[in-house]
Amino acid sequence: MTAQAETDRGRGAANGIVLMCLGVASLCVNDAIGKTLTADYTPVQILFMRNLLALPFALLIAIRLGGRRALVSRRPGAHLVRGGLWLCAASLFFTGLSQLGLAEATALIFAAPVFMTALSALVLKEQVGWRRWSAVLLGFVGVLVVVRPGSATFQPASLYPIATALLYAALMLSARWIDRGESVWTMMLYLVGAGALLSGLTASVVWVPLQREHLWLFVGIAIFGTCGMTLMTQAFRVAEATLVAPFDYTALLWASLLGWTLWGETPDVYTWIGAAIIIASGMIIIFREARALR
Repeated sequence: MTAQAETDRGRGAANGIVLMCLGVASLCVNDAIGKTLTADYTPVQILFMRNLLALPFALLIAIRLGGRRALVSRRPGAHLVRGGLWLCAASLFFTGLSQLGLAEATALIFAAPVFMTALSALVLKEQVGWRRWSAVLLGFVGVLVVVRPGSATFQPASLYPIATALLYAALMLSARWIDRGESVWTMMLYLVGAGALLSGLTASVVWVPLQREHLWLFVGIAIFGTCGMTLMTQAFRVAEATLVAPFDYTALLWASLLGWTLWGETPDVYTWIGAAIIIASGMIIIFREARALR
């Protein structure tokens, strides 16, 4: 490898890490705004407003970065199904946020890679070695530590982010239904569009008149949600996945800081221990996947 290539690779790695961290921080702000809005609106209405306001941004980003080809898909039905999965996952997560601390809900979301590995083996019949199965079991142990079923501190609302992680894993695996020739910008645009369409069909049933002082919160959740998705997507484009993926776990730091600042939430020691176990499980899976690809 030439010195110039080595320099370009190092610059790409640094850019990828920065983009990933910024994207994660943006999504944590998105979650904090969503938690605030759940006091007055249902998750479906929040998601409809977010997707509706985010759609123009997603359209501009898709055209800017993917060209007019990004507007066309050969599998619109697959995108519609993925939009349904995403809408259900986000609705469950916001429902959980209305009753849980931001850091606790975020920690449980980290179980998504664990569910992805399990689903790829059980549903897609992919070969998963004993090391990755061990990581899956380790991840579930971490979930149990955070949730603590059967204890006096158990909260049934903890099941919402766990279900979110499962649906998010299914959403990621469903990307295989999409034509490989389609760009990530097409996938992002259709995901937001399908989310707006499906949430719009159900939001009318539970619609609550918008309060004027909340309009800036809806604009904020649309901007931070779209920016977060775009920045994280771009991070995987400019740097290796094994390098940037672990920085997704910085979300726990942002969630803890936002939860403490806005609501005085302080995660207990079990949440930190369980989160550490789940993160360790996810790291093992990430690096085992990378080794398998190589």
